[in-house]
Parts: sequence; structure tokens; C-alpha cells
Amino acid sequence: RRGNMSFILFILGLAPITWLAFALLKMKWPTFKAAIGSFLISVILAVLVWHLPVIDTATAALEGTLMAIWPIIIVIIAAVFTYRLSLRTGGMDVIKSMITSFSTDKRVLVLLIAWCFGGFMEGMAGFGTAVAIPASMLVSLGFDPLFSCLVCLIANGTPTAFGSIGIPTVTLANLLSLENTSLSFMTALQLTPFIILSPILMVMITGNGIKGLKGVLPITLMSGIAFVIPEILIGKFVGAELAGVAASVISLVCTILASMKFTNLDAIPDEYRLEEKKGSPLKVGKTLQALSPFVLIFVVLLLTSNLVPPIHDALSSFATSVKISTYKNASMTTFTWINTPGVLIILCAIVGGFIQKAKVSEMVAVFIATLKQMMFTILTMLFILATARVMQYSGMIAAVAALFSVFGPVYPFFAPMLGALGTFVTGSGTSSSALFGSVQMSTAASIGANKYWLVAANSLSVAT
Repeated sequence: RRGNMSFILFILGLAPITWLAFALLKMKWPTFKAAIGSFLISVILAVLVWHLPVIDTATAALEGTLMAIWPIIIVIIAAVFTYRLSLRTGGMDVIKSMITSFSTDKRVLVLLIAWCFGGFMEGMAGFGTAVAIPASMLVSLGFDPLFSCLVCLIANGTPTAFGSIGIPTVTLANLLSLENTSLSFMTALQLTPFIILSPILMVMITGNGIKGLKGVLPITLMSGIAFVIPEILIGKFVGAELAGVAASVISLVCTILASMKFTNLDAIPDEYRLEEKKGSPLKVGKTLQALSPFVLIFVVLLLTSNLVPPIHDALSSFATSVKISTYKNASMTTFTWINTPGVLIILCAIVGGFIQKAKVSEMVAVFIATLKQMMFTILTMLFILATARVMQYSGMIAAVAALFSVFGPVYPFFAPMLGALGTFVTGSGTSSSALFGSVQMSTAASIGANKYWLVAANSLSVAT
């Protein structure tokens, strides 16, 4: 009888997620509407089945909502605002021209554009830009549209674990009170084989098989290795926010240098030679101007990280800690007002905008347009995080984890599937982190597994 009751609670505990899948896949509802339904179901079950007091349920939802706003939503808005402002000023066009000017070998261009620049776009903006922008660049160079989308999707597989300024991993760390750097390190380690293999697979697709690697294998290996080593090191010592961005930039530089060393332009096979001319040379000043917002973001996030304790500690002191939820075991929620990526990125974007000669009216217009563009995403995140907190404090997460724990030591092999389910249903690595991160950690405690490794597996499924 106890086993039957556990199974019933498991099914009910999954009901908000089950509804989300049904509403999205069967009823074709927009994600934000489906998320509202999941939230309402979680509230009803929390009160009627798990007997969480109404006030505790309400304040749990409030805590999740405020955590969604700060720091998650502010980072999303900041990243997309930076990207849109660079589009408005023409800076993004300059960056595209710069990247396409380095080679006429299609295989190398696929690495530079889809892998390196695509990884940079995922780390800076996310939300489809890492596929749409590089794919459009490839098409403009004469590549087949379907092929362009395919290689960009493959390239986008691994960077999504860190996403826009590390938001999926940061969300996991914040929700579960885990150390950012430790979780980032574990995530990067798990991604390592996939990061090495992705460029190889992309070049093989470009070259119609393994023969495509001939002459560019050193460049291809360098592209992957130069991505994974910085991601591991930066994840361990700095955190998730810069892991993907820095890794993609370093990979881009190393791939360019490797192509200059190992590629003989006169020996490129005709089938791999780009018919169109390389991009025209750019002036250094114009290139630096175009790169200014992104350079500023990188430098500022690095200087305000825990690598520079005096700055980090001074800015982190501007924070407020408050207990939002009335649930007895709820922890304090801390809001860092200055040393948080969203605020810093917006400031860098504004300074970069001035460097690129953007007017204040243009920046305001772009910011408003960004808010309008991201409104449904914002609503989705608000309700997903509220649902996650209600499920956690009510005991729904524990009920789900209790049944998963019967897998014992073999559960880690299934853990990524849970994260994959969350990503498939919500279309967001961040939402998957919010929904299933607690399940992974609770199950880790039940079976005696390393909590960082198992929680990181949720992000691994997002990527792969």
C-alpha cells in the first residue's frame, strides 16, 4: 500500500510537468500560457494534496517570481539588448565581415562562423540568435540553407548548457544554493567529449564524410580543444557567466591562427573552395568600435568576478537579504544590486553604444523593443520559477525524487534524460534547470551520489 501511495504521489508530483507537455505538444498552446496552467496546477496540488498552507504557497510563488526577475530576467534583457543595439549601430555587420575575411575554405568558415561565432552568440544573447545569425551568414556566403541550419544546430548543442551569460547554470546554482564555480566546472567536464567531437562532425558534414577532415584535422582539433580548456578553467575559477563567451572567443582566435599555419590557400580542393570572395579588409578602429560592447562586457565581468576580490567584495556589499517565503525551512534570498551580470551588461552596452555613435533616443527605442520582444519569455520564466518553488516547498519534488531513487547507483545514467525532457517540453535550458534541478539534487542525496555531478547532468542533457 505504501508503494502504491508513493507511485500516486509521484504521478501527482509530475502533474505540472505533464500538463506543460500536453498543453505544448497536443493543444499547441504558447509556452507562457502552458506555464500559467502548470503554476495553477502546482498551487492546487500543493494546498489540497500536500497540505502546504495557503500563505506558504503564496510566498513560495512570490519567492520564485522575484528570483526570476532578479537576476535571471534582467540578464536575458541585458544580453538581447546588447545584441539588438549592435544590430542597430551596424556593429554586428562589421563583426560578420571580419570573421568571413579569414579564409576561403568552406570547412574552416563553418568552424569560424557556426562553431566559434555561434558559440559567442549563444554565450552573449542565446534565444535562437546562435543559430539564426550564423546560419544567415553561411547562406549569404553561398552555403545551402538546410546545410547551414544543420551545422549551426550541431554547433549550438554544447554552448546551450551555459547559454546567455551562463543563465541555465547560474539558475541551477541559485535555486539549489550550490557554488557557481563548482557546478560550472562539473558541467564543463561533462561536456568535454561533445565539445571535441562537435567540430569534427561539422567538418565531416561539410566535406561529405571523413575525407573532409583531410588537410584541416589540426584546425578542427584546435577549434574544439581551444574551446573546452578555457571553459573548464573559467568555469572553475570564475564561474558560469563568462565560461561560454570566453571559450568561444579563444576558440575563434586559435582557429584563425591554426588556419593561417596549417592551410595552404593554393592547395584548397576545388570542392571546398568558396566561390565568393573573402570579406574586404576592415580598419582596426572600426573593428574595435564594433567589438566595444562585447569587449567591455568581458573585461567588466572578469574584473568584478571573484578573481579580483577587492572589486568583487566591494560591489557585492550592495545587496539585500530577505526571507520571502513563510515556509519554515525556506532560506534567505539575496538580491545583489550592482555586482550582478544583468546590471553590468546593460551599463557596458550603453557605454558601447556611445562608442558606436548611437544616440540616447536610439538606445531607448532598442531597449523598449527588446522588452516587447521578450515579454512572453519573461512571463514564461516568471511562472516556471514560481512553479518550481511551490513544487519544492510543498514536497512535490521530494515525491518525484523518492521514486527515482529506486534506480539506486544506476540513476546517474538516466539523469540526463530528465533534463532532456524538461528542455524538450519547455524549449529552454533555463526552464529545465528550474523544473528538474531540485529533483536531481534530492535524488543525489537519496542514492549518495555527488550532488554537483548529478545536477550538472541536467545541463548535459540540455546540451546534447
